[in-house]
Amino acid sequence: MKTKAVRLYGKEDLRLEEFELPPMQEDEILARVISDSICMSTYKAAEQGADHKRVPNDVAEHPTIVGHEFCGEIVEVGAKWKDQFRPGQKFAIQPALNYKGSLDAPGYSYQYIGGDATYIIIPHEVMEMGCLLPYESDSFFGGSLTEPLSCVIGTFHAMYHTTRGSYDHVMGIREGGNMAILAGVGPMGLAAIDYIIHCDRRPGFLVVTDIDDARLARAQQLLSPEEAKKNGVTLVYKNTRTGDTVAELRALTGGKGYDDVLCFAPVAAVVEQADAILGEDGCLNFFAGPQDPKFSAMFNFYNVHYASTHVVGTSGGNTSDMVEALEMIGKGKLDPSILVTHIGGLNCVIESVLNLPKIPGGKKLIYTGIDMPLTAIADFAELGKSDPMFAQLAQLVAKTNGLWNAEAEAYLLKTLMK
Repeated sequence: MKTKAVRLYGKEDLRLEEFELPPMQEDEILARVISDSICMSTYKAAEQGADHKRVPNDVAEHPTIVGHEFCGEIVEVGAKWKDQFRPGQKFAIQPALNYKGSLDAPGYSYQYIGGDATYIIIPHEVMEMGCLLPYESDSFFGGSLTEPLSCVIGTFHAMYHTTRGSYDHVMGIREGGNMAILAGVGPMGLAAIDYIIHCDRRPGFLVVTDIDDARLARAQQLLSPEEAKKNGVTLVYKNTRTGDTVAELRALTGGKGYDDVLCFAPVAAVVEQADAILGEDGCLNFFAGPQDPKFSAMFNFYNVHYASTHVVGTSGGNTSDMVEALEMIGKGKLDPSILVTHIGGLNCVIESVLNLPKIPGGKKLIYTGIDMPLTAIADFAELGKSDPMFAQLAQLVAKTNGLWNAEAEAYLLKTLMK
């Protein structure tokens, strides 16, 4: 069977090609990819080529398919897996396989599996590691976004506190405590807010900061203090562009400080601000992944010694985090559409990946079976003045407050899918 895919050959060398897949083996699964969301990690892999820790040294001779946040349908199941999977079944994939300790992952390391492709062969190790996850939904895009959502979920699970008088660590945030999410109204920050006000372990008070009034207003519209209050969380949005930010944030807690602080910007000043507002036994979670390997910031070690403050960080989620994301999406507790700001086809992947840091907004969602330039959802209405397809898409997303949705996806695929 032929597939069309974007393959990595080396540094900034991505090529959209059509080629023949090898025959499927009895311990493999043939699948059709429907959607893939582009991750900054793919940009990093494209920039670094074989120097990337997940990209094979011989990638120039054996190019790999890029894209690791994907969802699709199973086409054919090898004999080994017929009792577990079936044709027509929707799936999502946890790319961090950790198979026999290897860093190899779909979207970085494999010739025949990756998200930016029309058809793929799923190798045996994906199933053996429990990383092929059934996905039940009326859309595909939610399955693509379970991987980035799992990163958010994992970061909350990684936080911890200590038990007074002992060295025991209690994993997770302090339930009913004070939490701050700094620089937190970008797409991943919104996902973090959505998760923490709807999961089963919540803070009592949550402040979310940014320096842009429009972004803060949009966040408040999507995830309102009223919605948070229904779940027992007092939610406050605050612009920290001016004023004595540390004093003002601490004042919101009566001077006590915060039990849990998440930093969503790789900016030294924001990290230091996060450190300064920690309360006793406070946990600082550095979520934002910097590109500079020498990135650093000041940290108050007096408080580390006398107030038991501490720092954690995570890079990605694990399979259980993805399962939790899938379950919460299925129950309507988590809305993956919050992450998506752009839609495009397989033809725009190369340009989008190589220019990703320069493209504003959140997740760029790719439908691999269509050709479509990368288009901001916010531009649908204007484009609709001359294009009936965009006019219809604008009407469909208007139903969900400007967010991508299952109805818009179905219409797009019906209109453009080959």
